[in-house]
Amino acid sequence: MHTYKTVKQFASGELIEKRSRFIGYCKPVSTQYEAITFINEIKSKHWDARHNVYAYVIRNEGISRYSDDNEPQGTAGIPVLDSIRKRGITDCVVVVTRYFGGVLLGAGGLVRAYSTAAKLGIDAAGEMEMEKCSVCTLTCSYTMYGKIPTLVAKFGGSIDDSDFTDDVSLRFHLPEDRFNAFNKSLSEESSGKYAAVEVSREFFKKIQ
Repeated sequence: MHTYKTVKQFASGELIEKRSRFIGYCKPVSTQYEAITFINEIKSKHWDARHNVYAYVIRNEGISRYSDDNEPQGTAGIPVLDSIRKRGITDCVVVVTRYFGGVLLGAGGLVRAYSTAAKLGIDAAGEMEMEKCSVCTLTCSYTMYGKIPTLVAKFGGSIDDSDFTDDVSLRFHLPEDRFNAFNKSLSEESSGKYAAVEVSREFFKKIQ
């Protein structure tokens, strides 16, 4: 997998349905432990709510989980999980808190309310695409350094760190399928003097 979608940040959205209050919380996570910790935080915050329904999908661990939290089976957790899956996002946890308003919504009403609350939370969190990148290092002269930021940007990358001593040591990332082309261009620019070294491959936010 070279790319995947996730959410940008923690956020929430809210709706009122027949006097019941639904609050949809969404947060990016990368492990099941992080997801469960967040769920417990929301449960603690809303200890007085009737239900705290949740769902999460974790990419690296290949895990997806949900809970109806005592709502009728199939009316809460699955709609929240479906809201995540329909967006094609992963590494994401959604908790929908419900304060019961005294009016029964019925199975269809619950599905719509939980789906909508989850969607509102995801919309508020925003989506972003992650891309697998080559993490690279390069040490060069100050003269050559003047050309590097433009060259890195040309190949869809970004500089992450710079250290200025007698020479300039750089750490940057760019899409993994552009690493060889970058080094070829770098060699041409420096008459074969410089080449970047790929030290790892990691996911970064895709540069549009």
